[in-house]
Amino acid sequence: MGKGRKRIAPCAKKFGLPLFYAYWVPPVIGEENSEEEPDEKQRGNEQRFIVLGGGGGDSRTGLQNTLLIAQFDFATNSLSEPTHRFVTGCDIPYRVAVHPHGEGMICSFPKSCSWFEWDLEKNEEGHKLTIEPSDTTLMMLEDVGQQIALTFARDGTKLAAGGEDGHLRVFKWPNVDIILDQPGAHISVKDLDFCSDGKWLASLGDRGPGRVWDLSSSSAITTLAKERDENFGLCRFSRNDDNRLLFTTIKKGDKGWIASWETITWKRVETKLVAQYPISAFTISPDGQLLAVGTIEGDIAIIKASNMQVQQRLKEAHLIFVTSMDFSQDSRALVSVSGDSSARVTVVEARQNKGWYIQSIIIILVILLAIYVYCLKNPPLPSRDG
Repeated sequence: MGKGRKRIAPCAKKFGLPLFYAYWVPPVIGEENSEEEPDEKQRGNEQRFIVLGGGGGDSRTGLQNTLLIAQFDFATNSLSEPTHRFVTGCDIPYRVAVHPHGEGMICSFPKSCSWFEWDLEKNEEGHKLTIEPSDTTLMMLEDVGQQIALTFARDGTKLAAGGEDGHLRVFKWPNVDIILDQPGAHISVKDLDFCSDGKWLASLGDRGPGRVWDLSSSSAITTLAKERDENFGLCRFSRNDDNRLLFTTIKKGDKGWIASWETITWKRVETKLVAQYPISAFTISPDGQLLAVGTIEGDIAIIKASNMQVQQRLKEAHLIFVTSMDFSQDSRALVSVSGDSSARVTVVEARQNKGWYIQSIIIILVILLAIYVYCLKNPPLPSRDG
């Protein structure tokens, strides 16, 4: 596939270690205090923090296990070198859940999970964000083994954790009272997502069906059946409360599909082919209008959630499999990372404006054609003076 000739784009950067996740840091104290919406010029000059993590596992690889902070500059469409590094020793930081209110983040290590806090420093050059381990011990996630999936509810009041051993746990946050404790929910939990109001949790695992859990009764309310030769991958609830859907990625053959499920009868609405290779990363924009997928071959696609039509496609955005993706809080940029050590930020194209422009031209041409046909059928009457 000629991947040896691949050049990293200006909005991408190599970080020297396999990367497993990337998330935009929510607004933190001191970074955004104004209640006014920024104008277009201010938006174009914004810089945003991104937290990255990865490494080489045990020390024999020679690659440090590290949490990183970098910045993306919208004005120059560029990603910075790391502005902060935190080395985690022999423990690889495999998964992260960033609290939506900017309080900090939970990091999954091979045996336990740890809580980290942000520290924003102001200086003459602007802001510098660092991350430090908290003194808070997460007793409920001590010595529970590798957690493959971690996620907060959108309002930050619940935390879900899914283990490599298939154990699913949901807690209230921050008092960490247990809501759901389900050993053997799956053979191994692959992905989790809360619906918009946090009442339901979707879970997918290795092989077998998917499930949706009612957290008020702490029980499964439905099972998502896969069809023959299908394997579920990742899941996201829609962000539209008026038309709730659950999206799941599916591997069928050697291609990547997305299925949508309505949330009353939990019947499958549609299954759409969106990628020529299996999907390895999946996310939805905060405004709910876009989905994004990354494949095992390093391709990226940004997709309209309303009709699952591909809006933007980047072939070989990374050299190998995409491990994680996240939309910025304003839904205008997508960060993706890969096992090839690269992180990339893709600014979302405003395709809707181009579509309206083309549609307007077509309408004008149709009107002109109609006038022309009318004139042919109705030639002007000869002048009486002639």
